[in-house]
Amino acid sequence: MQEQYRPEDIESHVQRHWEKQKTFQVNENSSKEKYYCLSMLPYPSGQLHMGHVRNYTIGDVISRYQRMLGKNVLQPIGWDAFGLPAEKAAIKNKIIPASWTHDNISYMKNQLKLLGFSYDWSREITTCNPKYYVWEQWFFTKLYKKNMVYKKTSAVNWCPYDKTVLANEQVIDGCCWRCHTKVKNKEIPQWFIKITSYADQLLNDLDTLEHWPEQVKTMQRNWIGRSEGIEITFDIAKSKKNITVYTTRPDTLMGVMYIAVSTYHPIAQQSAINNPVLAKFIKELSNTKITKNQKINIVQKGMSTNIFAIHPITGKKLPIWVTNLLCMEYNTDAIMAVPAHNQQDWEFSKKYNLPIKPVILNVDGSKPDIRIQAMTNKGVLFNSGEFNGLDHAAGFNAIVSKLVSKNIGKFKVHYRLRDWCVSRQRYWGTPIPMVTLEDGTVIPTPEDLLPITLSKNVIINEVTNLIETDTNWANIVINKKQALLETDTLDTFIESSWYYARYTCPQYNEGMLNPKLTNYWLPIDQYIGGIEHATMHLLYFRFFHKLMRDAGLVNSSEPAKRLLCQGMVLNDSFYYVGINGERNWISPMNVTVKRNKKGRIIDALDNKGRVVIHAGMSKMSKSKNNGIDPQIMVKRYGADTVRLFIMFAAPAEMDLEWQESGIEGAKRFLKRIWAIVYKHTKKGISTNLNLEKLNLDQIALRCYLHKTIAKVSDYIDRRQAFNTAIAAIMELVNKLTTAPDDNEQDQAIMQESLMAVIRMLYPFIPHASFKMWSALGNKKDIDFATWPNVDKKAIIENFKIIIIQVNGKMRGRITVSAEATEHQIRELAEKESCISKYLYGVNIDKVIYIPGKLLNLVIG
Repeated sequence: MQEQYRPEDIESHVQRHWEKQKTFQVNENSSKEKYYCLSMLPYPSGQLHMGHVRNYTIGDVISRYQRMLGKNVLQPIGWDAFGLPAEKAAIKNKIIPASWTHDNISYMKNQLKLLGFSYDWSREITTCNPKYYVWEQWFFTKLYKKNMVYKKTSAVNWCPYDKTVLANEQVIDGCCWRCHTKVKNKEIPQWFIKITSYADQLLNDLDTLEHWPEQVKTMQRNWIGRSEGIEITFDIAKSKKNITVYTTRPDTLMGVMYIAVSTYHPIAQQSAINNPVLAKFIKELSNTKITKNQKINIVQKGMSTNIFAIHPITGKKLPIWVTNLLCMEYNTDAIMAVPAHNQQDWEFSKKYNLPIKPVILNVDGSKPDIRIQAMTNKGVLFNSGEFNGLDHAAGFNAIVSKLVSKNIGKFKVHYRLRDWCVSRQRYWGTPIPMVTLEDGTVIPTPEDLLPITLSKNVIINEVTNLIETDTNWANIVINKKQALLETDTLDTFIESSWYYARYTCPQYNEGMLNPKLTNYWLPIDQYIGGIEHATMHLLYFRFFHKLMRDAGLVNSSEPAKRLLCQGMVLNDSFYYVGINGERNWISPMNVTVKRNKKGRIIDALDNKGRVVIHAGMSKMSKSKNNGIDPQIMVKRYGADTVRLFIMFAAPAEMDLEWQESGIEGAKRFLKRIWAIVYKHTKKGISTNLNLEKLNLDQIALRCYLHKTIAKVSDYIDRRQAFNTAIAAIMELVNKLTTAPDDNEQDQAIMQESLMAVIRMLYPFIPHASFKMWSALGNKKDIDFATWPNVDKKAIIENFKIIIIQVNGKMRGRITVSAEATEHQIRELAEKESCISKYLYGVNIDKVIYIPGKLLNLVIG
């Protein structure tokens, strides 16, 4: 073991050893308890960022810890390789997306290896490989045959910048989740998967996910949006047609004042045919997609269709209005408006001078004052004819019963969740395996023609879909007849919805999954990824698992037992204002700062001498140029230091503020533990620990050691409080720094302590631990060592530590027997050199003793 800790001399050597020995390759082993730990697979964007490093370090810490518990641990990695960024980069650089993607994978793979993650690289998956996506094409055709897939022309979310359709889950506050462009409505033929058929399972099974964050489960519950209500059919005046609305408040039916429909409702479209003013209004509104969250901020717009619905009980005429306030939450694109008891309906009615009729009393039985705002509470009905005097539940049931009896109402459980639109009008994705025959019949691609691979003869330019630049690609022959391939590709969330299962059998060629291997590993024991995926990937991931279960491919109902959502990595962001008022973001690594006494930045200059503005801490991103290149940090400090810092700086689920001073502190700790091990091994290793010969100080040190093992085990395993686990280890190392090494028992206790410390640190700093473990005399690599056990006898405290003060100032601590008297403690204290020097030549005037805690010697 070298005297100085130099990661550059250690880490590459250890990594080569792991690769040569195939240390982390794993096979199914029924004699061991399995443990499947998985971090969400990265998109090969070209360079890892610290968010990746944090995610994958958490996974690696958990994986290494579980291996030390004796479990058969699978930790794979792969690449979510399809997607728009690759296509846009290809267009910009005039290359095919595959080249850009594979170059990035090669670079990022090297970055991951530099950080020492214990992946089973033999299971690596790249989702743009036809050997991978052939099986999702095959599965898509099976879903089609089970009527779980359909195509229809519908109003969809269209991103004008990316020129593609977005699923509802990919629209955030009315904008594209990726590029933040305002989304428009557009009607085009699209492929859908019936996720709504699983809405009840997706909702109910959340209750089985005991180890998922409540926030994620709440977000999914809200997104699925289960509600109980009634579908009501309103006849259209002077017509044989009708309009259906869904409501969860049938008790307010007698207060309906108008019907509101969306721009794409048939009544709106029909009304506009002979009404150019309405047609223009609808066209303007059709370019805007309103989400539920936006409705509270949008400027309300509406126009009458001059068509009337008939109230199903009173027979009164209700005007039908086109409005921009409808969002696609229910199957009917229409609502019944009750302005007295819905605030947005109230605001709309006030704006357009529509009548408002209250039908629900206040809680105290008084009539509501609806001059200022709507009364939205539930209560007793009035102004409701035969239903007057009924409370909410009774009124709900009575009105539902009447409507059902008249065949104009149907009780319904509705979900906000809509079917998953999986068509994308882009090139770089999995071709949808459907073909159109000469007679217009659409059929699944025959299995013997799978996979349908992407054309390589595309013209790289700014067209809607690069596939369409190869005019021959879509032409195929089926049964000697000409047919056309579907030119849309699948939403890339499909690839990331089942990759975790393919890791269990990546070389299997006989089917999508090998049930024997897959069901050995699944479900995932620990899944790690950002909470921003709660209603996208994590919802699709659960849905796809259920689809595979029902196809007989897996035998579990949920893909992951435990979910950890790590926080973001933040960094200082700086900018200067350009001549046109634009913000030009400067990398923090190119900025020199001045701080006040509280550590706040008060002045900043970039490397060109410009004054720059500190915009605070924000998520590391390319847009703000505040990312930190992991390779630079690894080169400067070493992989172990980067790993230790990123696990110590904040709780895993909280945001982490990047501070280089913090990473320097982690490096100092590594140097300290290295120095302790070096000093210990140079003095000589003793394993002759005799528990019968230990003095009280030695007993106390062993007690602290084994209590620390217990705490660290709990922090890592049950609590997943990794930063607290590291803090506990650091406190133990501080004690070892000052521990005596005067005799063989001291040396034996130090050996026991360091053997435990190095194993507890191994998940965090595997390279340095590998070397220190060997230096402590161990023949086998630490990769095969077991987690330290707690000696339960050692943590029984048959001693106590007494603080010794002289004139109220602490001068030392002594360890005494649990039965020691005040007199015995005083005698022992006066013999301690750190105490006796204060007592030389003086009289003790007074002794203050707090039993079991403190002895204060007062001298004149």
